[in-house]
Amino acid sequence: MPKIEEAQPKYLQIAHFIRDQILRGDLRPGDEVPSERQLAASWSVSRPTAARSLLALSHQGLVEKRQGSGTYVRSLEVNRRARELYGRARQTGNIYTPGEYAVITSAGWLDAPEHVAAALSLGKDRKAVHRRRITNNESGPITLSTSWFAPDVGRLAPKLMDPDRIREGTLMYVEQMTGRQGSYAEDRMCARQATDEETADLSLRPSSAVLIVHHVVYDMQDQPLEFAEATYPPDRWAFEQGYPLA
Repeated sequence: MPKIEEAQPKYLQIAHFIRDQILRGDLRPGDEVPSERQLAASWSVSRPTAARSLLALSHQGLVEKRQGSGTYVRSLEVNRRARELYGRARQTGNIYTPGEYAVITSAGWLDAPEHVAAALSLGKDRKAVHRRRITNNESGPITLSTSWFAPDVGRLAPKLMDPDRIREGTLMYVEQMTGRQGSYAEDRMCARQATDEETADLSLRPSSAVLIVHHVVYDMQDQPLEFAEATYPPDRWAFEQGYPLA
């Protein structure tokens, strides 16, 4: 078991260790995670600290507590597009594959919508930095997305206000400029009818259905780093998930 270090709160170090086991597949959906008592003993921490680590995992949507039974890994739904983009950027330094490109249609300071302000914990002053882009390949638009960042991130990462492309992707650039590392992400998805603006930008037929993904990236301190709202055309999205039949 890794030793507790002073750089991060103890409960976060425990939560991150278990989170990594889940994301690697060492702990699979339905598996029981160590109890408060087991964590307290193996990590040499107090029971309240162990309980707080399990609560952090629950808030991240990774585990669920079953009354009288224990804490178990939840079934995960992953936004594969986001995961693949991040992985490619970290491995190659380029966020897009050959043939893909993004056109930045708007960048700079704006008053963030209420749901964005809530996701980024902006408070009363809802000024935030945004980057709106249309991503294309040889067959046309792939997705329409807008990334939002809190003011402190915007001040440290001035290229976010520049309409030129950031080759390594906004998240890697923000990590480099702020020193904050992306740790995990949460996605919320729904389908609805495209707006007039989305219909035009994505070259859709009127009244087309689109997939909306709200994507929040958290740093190593569990603080929101980026909020992104992406719109996918109907022929560009699907859910994929494997699960046991027994």
